[in-house]
Amino acid sequence: MTGGLRAWLRRSTGKWLPRGGTLDAGEVVLSQRRVFILPTRAGIGFALLLLVLLIGSINYTLGLGFALTFLALSCALVDMVFTYRNLAHLALQQGRVPAVFAGQEAQFELHIANRGKLARYGVWVDFGDVPEARHVTDIGERGSAAVLLGVPTAARGWLRPARVVLSTRFPLGLFRAWSYWRPAAQALVYPRPEEGAPPLPLAGNAAGSGRAGGNDDFAGVRSYQAGDSPRQLAWRQIARLDPALGGQLVTKHFEGGVGDELVLDFAALPANLDLEVRLSRMTRWVLDAEQRALPYAFRLGTIHYQAGAGAAHQAACLRALALHGLEEAP
Repeated sequence: MTGGLRAWLRRSTGKWLPRGGTLDAGEVVLSQRRVFILPTRAGIGFALLLLVLLIGSINYTLGLGFALTFLALSCALVDMVFTYRNLAHLALQQGRVPAVFAGQEAQFELHIANRGKLARYGVWVDFGDVPEARHVTDIGERGSAAVLLGVPTAARGWLRPARVVLSTRFPLGLFRAWSYWRPAAQALVYPRPEEGAPPLPLAGNAAGSGRAGGNDDFAGVRSYQAGDSPRQLAWRQIARLDPALGGQLVTKHFEGGVGDELVLDFAALPANLDLEVRLSRMTRWVLDAEQRALPYAFRLGTIHYQAGAGAAHQAACLRALALHGLEEAP
């Protein structure tokens, strides 16, 4: 009997309930069929109180008791309608999802728009696998709000979080309305940079730190170290750094010799190292080369990038490291 009832519910509701694996592409409006509502514990307790008042009024023929019971019931029904309207017809759209390194928290930006004339209060937003929602927002009439939802990361590759749950108990808390949303958003997680990695594999005379090199060829900039000549300070780069944001002095870095070249080659790493350790080391070298403004070539399997530097070059190298041996997209 129970199995037949469940099958009937699946057949009757499957046409309009959102499927668990379906992703919501683009903007989604919380229509009537996407909003669910049930009484809370306080609402159930309130219903029991109304039942006691009704029984008492019937037994003792209390006119004022009937009036109080039906007045309270009317307030509960009005609360149910307002709780539903507080969530219905909101427009949802995914925002930016920046890439992060493994171990950091991925930030998913979600935009909530209210195109109606009624302000929405106490809308709780979080992922469905979180026991208690951590983010609450109010959206004014014809206004919008942005919510950042954090997800911890542990492994490299693409990260797609659980579905988002929006809920509200406004205004009296007797009912809880909620809705599900599965935005087609994913975060790219780079390998964790290795701590205490060996120095950059500079070729030729650049194998050392470069402080004792000649002043023939400019090789980039590095952090200021005690004893550096003031004439070698990179004043252009220093002027771009805001001390309030952690800016610091940087020194021009020169290398003697004309054969110096920085090549980050995955195949040149010791084969006895674990795959993830090698990827972490390559990640650290990419970051170090960018910090020192050193042009570097990159080789990883069939991926070969010519020597270069800059945000685009760094992003391409880190993306290749993050997706090495994995599918390009989930």
